[in-house]
Amino acid sequence: MFKLAECRKKRKQLKRVKRSIDMKHLLLGIVLVTLSATADDAVDKRIERVVSGLLPDSPFRNQFEPKASLKERMAYFHTPGVSIAVVNDYRIEWARGFGVKQWGKSAPVTEETLFQAGSVSKPTFALAVMRLEQEGRLDLDRDVNDYLKSWKIRANDSWQPRVTLRQLLSHTAGLTVHGFPGYLRTDKIPTVPQLLSGEAPANTSAVLVNIMPGTQLRYSGGGTTVAQLMVTEHIGKPFPDIMREVLFERVGMKQSTYEQPLPKRWHKDAAVAHPSQYRPVVGGWHVYPEMAAAGLWTTPSDLARAGIDLQLALTGETNRLLTPEQAKRMLNPGINDAIGIGYFLAGKGKTQRFTHGGWDEGFVTQMTMYREGGKGAVIMINSNEGNPLLPEIERAIAREYGWRDYFPEEKETITLDPKLAETYAGDYFGEGLEFTLLNERGKLLLKAAGQRPLELHAESETNFISKVLNLEIRMKRDADGGVKGFTFDQDGQKTQVKRRGS
Repeated sequence: MFKLAECRKKRKQLKRVKRSIDMKHLLLGIVLVTLSATADDAVDKRIERVVSGLLPDSPFRNQFEPKASLKERMAYFHTPGVSIAVVNDYRIEWARGFGVKQWGKSAPVTEETLFQAGSVSKPTFALAVMRLEQEGRLDLDRDVNDYLKSWKIRANDSWQPRVTLRQLLSHTAGLTVHGFPGYLRTDKIPTVPQLLSGEAPANTSAVLVNIMPGTQLRYSGGGTTVAQLMVTEHIGKPFPDIMREVLFERVGMKQSTYEQPLPKRWHKDAAVAHPSQYRPVVGGWHVYPEMAAAGLWTTPSDLARAGIDLQLALTGETNRLLTPEQAKRMLNPGINDAIGIGYFLAGKGKTQRFTHGGWDEGFVTQMTMYREGGKGAVIMINSNEGNPLLPEIERAIAREYGWRDYFPEEKETITLDPKLAETYAGDYFGEGLEFTLLNERGKLLLKAAGQRPLELHAESETNFISKVLNLEIRMKRDADGGVKGFTFDQDGQKTQVKRRGS
């Protein structure tokens, strides 16, 4: 009897414990759902601030026109579709499609809609090359003619240039042909050796060396296409298969292909190209046999995944496409600080960004990723006319997410010593121009012939800017300290003027 009563008592205790546990699970579930909903709501608000706060450019330095909405600007630039992926804290915080795949049709752009990446194909290809080199299957510094079989970089008369893969991917190989217009889907498509030789049915000229390799930066899609042929012939597989196996499968790029022409299985996912005025390209899009240079079909999210993988490798993670050391080598500048291997570089130190833009017929892309901090964005559109949209969108993202050192710093000015201002006062001339510098109680004014005086603001004792025009002047002195003249700089156009009587 005692045992039965004890068992009943324990069962009741267990039921109370179970009800308590169930209640705790329920409360935990409610908390998690609430937190998730709160996080989603916060992201939705950020998206709304971005798409309602685009920053159109203005003709004045470091200034923008009033904020505008994405919908307004898409209409202004006759752009049917936009796709955006934003990276924050080393993850895709959000990805959205806006508008339609083709003007006049109802199929919407989604985050899985394919766009042609244009020249963003190049750094994406470079990621795979760096992996192949890491595996010991390629040498970045070997003469590419040692690898090439069906076509070679030809000699200039009796002189044979030596070109490396590193030079090809950093646009320092001295090769010609900047970019490619592509082909209609009904055109006869040249082989890669044909287009490198400029032979029919190629629509571009031969790819040649006409400046000294390894001495200066000059952009060359032709050089990237040489690298495509080299990698294809050396690895011994079709180029799209190499890219799928080496890169896409490793970083999770499931909506990407270098296949040209685009296979029918992808057509339903593809946006239609619109060069301008909402007019679609005949056949929907162009074909690019120059796959490494211009042939990637992808999404902003997939490009962001590749960028995040590189960012994480740079933090020291060892389970990424590239080792930390190889990732750093990829972004180390060579003979020009503006470019590493594949990616262009912007900013300095901790705020350095690796970037690239892309332009195919009817498509434009911009990719920007921070080297440190896990921030970035990829924007793709199906309109060439909409090219100004990309920086407008990117600026809105940069402002919302606090991208460091992205916006040019407002130049600080100082109070000029009136005695110093007096030494600058006088008449100046040069290249058909006449100027007078006036000192009014320590304020320096610039008077051009036929114009009212314009106040100048001192950045230093020798450098001055205007706050109402895109104008700078830099005073010049001789060895004895006398004022010789100044450089008159407007929007980068510089004129040297001399002091009259000096």
